[in-house]
Amino acid sequence: CFMNHDEVLIDTDNISDQGVDNDDMMIDGEAPISKFPKLAPSMLENGKPAMRRIPVPSHRYTPLRNDWVKICTPIVQNMKLQIRMNPKQRQIEIRTSEHTEDIGSLQKSADFIKAYMMGFEVEDAIALLRLDDIYIDSFEVEDVKMLHGEHLSRAIGRITGKDGRTKFAIENATKTRIVVADKHVHILGSFANIKIARDAICALIMGSPPGKVYSKLRSVASRVNERY
Repeated sequence: CFMNHDEVLIDTDNISDQGVDNDDMMIDGEAPISKFPKLAPSMLENGKPAMRRIPVPSHRYTPLRNDWVKICTPIVQNMKLQIRMNPKQRQIEIRTSEHTEDIGSLQKSADFIKAYMMGFEVEDAIALLRLDDIYIDSFEVEDVKMLHGEHLSRAIGRITGKDGRTKFAIENATKTRIVVADKHVHILGSFANIKIARDAICALIMGSPPGKVYSKLRSVASRVNERY
């Protein structure tokens, strides 16, 4: 006796009535991915404009006055933020507006202004607005080695070199930007390049000859360039 093919057909309408568990429908044990709408910048402070305040050191007043247009242009036109100088509080205030599109624009702009206050040029600090993998690392000479008086001055002199040649050589080899402000050292660049530049500066602080630091710096930088 032969079975009729119509008798073995399964009615798909009956499957939903049997109450199949949702966990059985997951593929490879993965939970279903939920899609949420993009958070608008106006939702940061319950509908109120979010604000950042960046203090302005006294020694950066004159450069800020000269570069004010260069600083405001990318923040207003590209980041779609509002910016003003508060002379009473001696700080720059930036906040979101109804035209702000990216939720991260406020923090990027605050980092950009902080980098300028550290001593970086506008053309260098603006990389914080354009690129996502650019950071700033700051440390003091005394964090590497406790130095006082003339020993501290000589260590700072070894970092900069005659007419800034040592600092420029480290910047060019590691594709970073370095600011030496008294005993503070600020490095702007990618994570890997910052580490190379910091190691070279630390070696100079510890007393290594510049020639030895240059040779090691060139070999490490060439390996990093080949890797990336």
